[in-house]
Amino acid sequence: MNRQEADILCLLHQNTYGSQRELAAAAGYSVGIVNRSLRTLREEGYLDAKQRPTAKAEAAFRKKAPRSAVILAAGSGLRMAPIGMETPKALLEIKGEVLIERLIRQLREAGVREICVVVGFLMERFEYLIDDFGVELVVNSEYAGRNNLHSLALAADRVSNSYVIPGDLWFRENPFRREELYSWFMVSSLMDLESELRVNRKQELCYVPEGTAGNTVLGAAYLCEEQAVIVRGRLVLMNRGRKYDDSLWESTLREGDRMFVQARVLGPDDAVNINTFEQLRELDSGSAHLHSDVIRVIAEVLQAEPEEVTEIAVLKKGMTNRSFCFSCRGRKYIMRIPGEGTNKLINRRQEAEVFAKIRGLGLCDDPVYINPDDGYKITAYLEGVRTCDPNNVDDLTKCMEKLRAFHALRLQVPHTFDIFGSIEFYERLWNGLPSVYKDYARTKEQVLALRPYIEAHAEPFCLTHIDAVPDNFLFCTGPDGTEQLQLTDWEYAGMQDPHVDIAMFCIYSLYDRAQADRLIDIYFRGACPKETRLKIYCYIAACGLLWSNWCEYKRSLGVEFGEYALRQYRFAKEYCRIVGEALDA
Repeated sequence: MNRQEADILCLLHQNTYGSQRELAAAAGYSVGIVNRSLRTLREEGYLDAKQRPTAKAEAAFRKKAPRSAVILAAGSGLRMAPIGMETPKALLEIKGEVLIERLIRQLREAGVREICVVVGFLMERFEYLIDDFGVELVVNSEYAGRNNLHSLALAADRVSNSYVIPGDLWFRENPFRREELYSWFMVSSLMDLESELRVNRKQELCYVPEGTAGNTVLGAAYLCEEQAVIVRGRLVLMNRGRKYDDSLWESTLREGDRMFVQARVLGPDDAVNINTFEQLRELDSGSAHLHSDVIRVIAEVLQAEPEEVTEIAVLKKGMTNRSFCFSCRGRKYIMRIPGEGTNKLINRRQEAEVFAKIRGLGLCDDPVYINPDDGYKITAYLEGVRTCDPNNVDDLTKCMEKLRAFHALRLQVPHTFDIFGSIEFYERLWNGLPSVYKDYARTKEQVLALRPYIEAHAEPFCLTHIDAVPDNFLFCTGPDGTEQLQLTDWEYAGMQDPHVDIAMFCIYSLYDRAQADRLIDIYFRGACPKETRLKIYCYIAACGLLWSNWCEYKRSLGVEFGEYALRQYRFAKEYCRIVGEALDA
């Protein structure tokens, strides 16, 4: 039975049609296709002479009928700023209904009772669904570092004659059916340059080259057992390592240059993936979730109406914060929102003190707004910005000159960034859990042994950036059209030996020793004393352990930094060895 025959059989199972033309209109096929399909269905015993489904047809419906559903709702909705920072997308209220509740009701209308919801971000908010709707919750504790392939892998044993549905998908009409005779993956008839899938004339989903428009992906699917067994096997295999951490579950449907399931195409207004604040506003301008505290702050600061805050777009998530850009009254801005657990890591009042000290010195654009209590910050958006290339000597020379000039100001603030105290502080945030590194105690002991040498050779303390890494040096175009250089993100800044900034640049850039020496030589213009170079090596070791401990804390919150975290620990060990060998020599 091909797709057209299956569609026509389903329609005849649901209704009686007075003519082939009427049936063709309901099916969306030509009268010729309908006539051929009816003939084949009769010949194969699925229809009787009066075009009524036979016992064989009823058996096929029972065999492939939907039994269960998996709703994927683990993600943190980073693109949904500022709402995604406060509410999981699946719990948004749209037209008076909570999104996931609407999906569950639509599934129940289609006779689906076994419903599993995979949760992660703010998982506790979903707990009520167990009692109110009888669903099962599966927890994805790695939601921050792994995509929804991992989420579905956790529920793979539930996938058999099943719907798989993103939790952020809103359907105008119920798309789920009591009768399903083949597996499909859902897309929209809208075309999208970001989509890699396109529906061909055979209703197959083919992969298209980058830059070629495809059908907008909606992401829901139905998997009959025949295809579900393939998907289950691939989920298990692909989930074993970390190679597919960024993969979407539908990659399990790929077979060469196409998917091995059929396309199900909905009209442009039939369904919406709610990924952004703007999409929610367009779908339901009265949604209570549009009354965000963040939008209220922006409107008050800029003396505008909330509706004037437009063109909201999430920026790349930083290691500490989440940020998004927006427009208001013809100007663009960036709003910074502190990330998970940041209140334990950053003293926002101290940060405000730093901005007050550097105001007007040309080191960076002065904030339009900064709140010393919650860390919200608004700055003007810089056009044509690029960050420092840590492998470009010309960039490094300009950045180190900027850093030297800042250090030469010898600015003073009333607080210190204590490297060794911070190592202990981040360790305490582990709440008594051991380090993930087997030899952590020995490595820490070796790092602490460097402290006397550091203190004996330290520069007089002054305001030090602490996070002077390549990503925080911004090259931009000034009002006069010339290139300007700014140093941004002053969250950790405090009194310290200014040479700590050099060490921080090295470890964030994942430099080897030769690259670190090159940077030191650029900063000191080829005249770095041996004792100072060795002291910077000590800082590389100490700061490596410091950020390794920081990464271990962030990991406990579900935030992974992959190679960066491992390399920080390696810096601690390797530079302890380098310093030890140098002192022995």
